[in-house]
Amino acid sequence: MSMIGEYFRVTAAQLDRAIEDPDWALAYIEDTFDAEESADSMGGEDGPPPAGARHFSTDKAWHLLDFLLRRVDFPVDVVHGENPLGDAGDWGYGPPCHLPVDRVRLAAEALSGLTYDRLLDGVDPRDLTAAEIYPLGWEDSASLDWARDWFAGLTTYFEAAARDGHAVVVWLD
Repeated sequence: MSMIGEYFRVTAAQLDRAIEDPDWALAYIEDTFDAEESADSMGGEDGPPPAGARHFSTDKAWHLLDFLLRRVDFPVDVVHGENPLGDAGDWGYGPPCHLPVDRVRLAAEALSGLTYDRLLDGVDPRDLTAAEIYPLGWEDSASLDWARDWFAGLTTYFEAAARDGHAVVVWLD
């Protein structure tokens, strides 16, 4: 079983409701995700682009992105979220968290000013192996490039969420 970084955009009002009723949030997210997935399969695409998607995933790259962002003292925990989502139980690998609108805005601004090459500056694959960064397999420098597209998608996703005034629910599944 894989550990996957998951994100879901919500309005401020939906976030308030989700904090009060995490079971509603999970059902809402699952229903919305299923509807997006169904519409995408009918269109023959791999899903909506990050700028238009309610749901986004960093797949297994979440841990590498967390490692890289922590190295540059990134101001927002975009990988795990910062605030618990009410009294939500385990949504896969722990309870979900959220980033309110102001933190999403700060994250979007900081991500926009950061490049993946800057994140990789000075990183050696042995550092990742020593830190046991999931999913492992950091044999050479080329393996570091693996998460580039997920970082780009995450940046676009947060920029769109900030533009639309959305909060973001974050969890590992």
